[in-house]
Amino acid sequence: MNIKDEAKKMKFAAPQLAAASMEQRNHALELVAETLQDHADEIFAANAKDMAAADDLGVAPAVQKRLKFNESKLQDVLSGIAQLITLPDPLGKTSLGRELDEGLTLYRVSCPIGVIGIIFEARPDALVQISSLCIKSGNCAILKGGKETANTNRILFQLIHESVVAAGLPAACMLQAEQHNEISELLSCHESVDLLIPRGSNAFVQYIMNNTKIPVMGHADGICHIYVDEDFDMDKAIPIIVDAKTQYTAACNATETLLVNRKIAADFLPSLAKTLAENHVQIRGTKEVNNLIGCEVIDDNAFDQEYLDLILGIKLVDNVQEAIDHINRFGSHHTDSILTENDAAAATFMQMVDSAGVYQNCSTRFADGFRYGFGAEVGISTGKIHARGPVGLEGLVTYKYKLFGHGQTVSQYASGQKQFHFKDL
Repeated sequence: MNIKDEAKKMKFAAPQLAAASMEQRNHALELVAETLQDHADEIFAANAKDMAAADDLGVAPAVQKRLKFNESKLQDVLSGIAQLITLPDPLGKTSLGRELDEGLTLYRVSCPIGVIGIIFEARPDALVQISSLCIKSGNCAILKGGKETANTNRILFQLIHESVVAAGLPAACMLQAEQHNEISELLSCHESVDLLIPRGSNAFVQYIMNNTKIPVMGHADGICHIYVDEDFDMDKAIPIIVDAKTQYTAACNATETLLVNRKIAADFLPSLAKTLAENHVQIRGTKEVNNLIGCEVIDDNAFDQEYLDLILGIKLVDNVQEAIDHINRFGSHHTDSILTENDAAAATFMQMVDSAGVYQNCSTRFADGFRYGFGAEVGISTGKIHARGPVGLEGLVTYKYKLFGHGQTVSQYASGQKQFHFKDL
């Protein structure tokens, strides 16, 4: 398969998909959900092959959790599709209406980005979520998943593509890339592909950014923090930290570093350490932390790690400002949380921490498109241009300006024959 040739076909199909009605796009999503449910056994069988191969390759259990696509994962993606169908159409929304002069009216109207290439990690549910969001937002999608779930991705793509075509959407609106060398081909498609969304390691995302002319949106590391303030609530704090670390350890929104106010460390850390041990979490802390609870010692400058494992880094700080400074230095601008009953401290934290998500008294694991009510997400953007945080439908649309006139020319205004009066509608 020649990616460049296929991408050109998609570029021509993009206006057709953009013109499809919301009813037609929602119908495609309904067919996708029905088809995935009807073919669940085939999907699970394909995933069993991928899981067996992962076992043979010695893939870590925490990573294998990402690869698995079982009944629970299927129901999660089906719930996401159902939620997506209920959301309003992101296309054709007017965000500005202005009369420039009598009979000369300007409108800013939302539209799809066009052709989007998404290169994502070995997570089959991500393929369903990304495909569904692109269908709803009217975007053509080139999908390249991880090789560890090749069998699962293949059957999922086939079923989704069949459903899209059955709904009357253009066949060229979706493409699956399976070979590693096709990534390089995709990066060269700057004439046909409008946006790339890479999901993976920091090194991988940097490679994508440095080797393409196509605009890139995405995130790399998920070095998320929780800061336990002196005015914390013990009954809330420990369950939140355990959830943030263990609920889905391999996720990018799992907490990797815990910052604890020195004033409460001696009373708080022993109780926390006991609960973390019960949940098989290994602690890596500074010498100061080691003196209080005993742990593997790491240097003050070693807090730039995304463990994606049952490992938690812990450091003590004097106050909320020191916590903020640490997070802005070592964090990945993903999601960070403060545990405090002091609203002034929380307000300072949420204002000053430079991350896409800032929370008070809740787990970083809430950083998710489905949990935000977006239906799903194509990824988390830690950048600041166009979209930030979980990227749902709004992050997959742009806008165009539509100007309606009655024979006006710029010369009329340049000569003073006519004048603008700029009246918002």
